[in-house]
Amino acid sequence: MYPVIRPFAILLVLLWSSAATAASDRVALVIGMGAYRSIDPLENTLNDSSDMAETLSNIGFDVTLAQDATSAQLYQLLDDFAFQSETADLALIYYAGHGIEVQGENFLIPVDAKVSSNRDVQRQSVSLKQLLGAVERARKMRIVILDSCRDNPLGDLIQLDQSGNIQRSGQQSRGGGGLAAADPDRGTLVAFAAKDGQVALDGAGSNSPYARALMEKMVEPGLEISLMFRQVRDRVLEQTGNLQEPHTYGSLTGVPFYLAGPAEGESQIASSDAVDAWAAIKPDQEEQLLALADLGDTRSMLGLAYMRLNPNEGRFDPAEAVKFLERAAKSGSPEAQFELAKLYERGTGVARDEKRALELYRLAAEQDFADAINDLGFLHYQGGLGLPADPQRALSYFERAADLRHPQAQFNFAALIDDGLIASKGPDDAAKYLYAALRSGSSDVLNLLSERPNMFTPETRRALQRELKSYDFYTGAIDGDFGPGTQRSIRLAYGLSE
Repeated sequence: MYPVIRPFAILLVLLWSSAATAASDRVALVIGMGAYRSIDPLENTLNDSSDMAETLSNIGFDVTLAQDATSAQLYQLLDDFAFQSETADLALIYYAGHGIEVQGENFLIPVDAKVSSNRDVQRQSVSLKQLLGAVERARKMRIVILDSCRDNPLGDLIQLDQSGNIQRSGQQSRGGGGLAAADPDRGTLVAFAAKDGQVALDGAGSNSPYARALMEKMVEPGLEISLMFRQVRDRVLEQTGNLQEPHTYGSLTGVPFYLAGPAEGESQIASSDAVDAWAAIKPDQEEQLLALADLGDTRSMLGLAYMRLNPNEGRFDPAEAVKFLERAAKSGSPEAQFELAKLYERGTGVARDEKRALELYRLAAEQDFADAINDLGFLHYQGGLGLPADPQRALSYFERAADLRHPQAQFNFAALIDDGLIASKGPDDAAKYLYAALRSGSSDVLNLLSERPNMFTPETRRALQRELKSYDFYTGAIDGDFGPGTQRSIRLAYGLSE
């Protein structure tokens, strides 16, 4: 029996969790809305959300299930999940319920909403942006799945115009007849049950076609996540007679991921190094990646390149890897631009070309690719690729990478502040960067703060204790002494439990 928590009178929240020495590396918030009070109820959403929560729990997620949440309850759930997500490798939100587009923005409707205008939707609903905000600090991967836009929640004769007024029309509302295309940040995937502008079906059985296909595919061991969503799409098209086409937006990082773990007989790939991780891809999935690459999918190109950069693999072929990376870089992939820059810098698979390497680093940095920005900081700090040493300019790169939540940049920038090299910042700023680096999951930062805390000044150590105390991780004296109490709080902030 799962523990049941009822923080509110109506909202039902179920928690699937187990005792562990570290915070769960995969967390999910599953939301189902069915018993709407002022608009048409939905029949399958509660089944979908319950079944989805159980499915995710069975493949190792720490799941929170919320059903028929009011607006206030939904906001609180998202706040709580955002904090939980900070120490997870993967954060996933699944939403089943009414969704609507208003003036190009997507909104998800709680059960207590009384919606009759654009303004009502914007005031009483939760936006897709807010869901993305709740997962944005997960360490490696962020997924938001919307099984919504099932029908027009405002009725067949009501249409929302761009001014927020109600219009009468014989046509179905665009706002309730589909969602607008999403444009999430890199490392985040948004999956729609139906592509933008299209209505998702509630289904004749106990689950919607999309939920059923998702649950079938996500439990398949050894199925890489991008290929999983592709197979879900094909399955829904088949089940609905091509009436509904799921779609994904955004891009995941180049490291492969398997929701249900590795295939039978294969060891779990624990490495976060893309070159090592892609070695687990089987020939049949490689064929699918080749087909997707031919369709212009840059993540598939990246995966194919990484396979050919592993010297322990029979597929090792750096020159062929360069070809895949060139295609992906030309299509605008910042990760491909960064990886290609490293190959040009080293002369791996291609003639060494410092000018081209620097150009590619800059192209990736222009798209806020934090690794490239951090590396440009080192190049300016030390001098390299034809750049003269320029420590002051380097600091701006380090700060920018740190503000993009690059863990090493956060730690290094904190150290530079602590050394007095950033005149506009002091110990409190250094502490905030150190805390952020801890929460981002850098084991290097954890080890340095645990083993060599005196590398920082007493002022910065006291500031970090205050920062840890502000988040209820630390309860001791603010004395700059990193004794057992402070060490315990550092481990808790990192995501380790007692």
